[in-house]
Amino acid sequence: MSVLVTYGSKRGGTAGLAQMLADRLRDEGLAVEVIAAPEVRDVDAYDAVVIGGALYANRWHRDAGRFVKRQTGQLRRHPTYLFSSGPLDDSATQQEIIPVKGVKSLMERVGARGHVTFGGRLSPDAKGFPAKAMAKKRSGDWRDHDHVRTWARQLASELRAEVTQGG
Repeated sequence: MSVLVTYGSKRGGTAGLAQMLADRLRDEGLAVEVIAAPEVRDVDAYDAVVIGGALYANRWHRDAGRFVKRQTGQLRRHPTYLFSSGPLDDSATQQEIIPVKGVKSLMERVGARGHVTFGGRLSPDAKGFPAKAMAKKRSGDWRDHDHVRTWARQLASELRAEVTQGG
């Protein structure tokens, strides 16, 4: 089974999560390709698609949102999952965080099967407003490898079950 993991990332944290997720899905026996959302032209070569977006001020990264809108027809024909990254604390590992309004709307648009929010990352030397101001108090890396591994196992299990059932 082949899986596309694509993402919108401004500062590299979500790109890193996409790579972590791809590595864990490969550990589960899936063939995975990781491509930045603006570079993806066609999803029909894949059996499933995972789309990640960084959250900024409760909005998903523009590249991820545009990808979903551009590929809506194809995504409706594939098992599709979404993830967000953003909380600059450990809240994403403590409880399930529901998707923000815009992400929920995108999920409905393509019939996404699931969503998870992972912790984000902000370097202490972040540039630009408001990141620079936030970095003074909230810099750090809250991307949790165990959280990513657990979700990857769940996705792999669901995808294998679908293949077994002939779906």
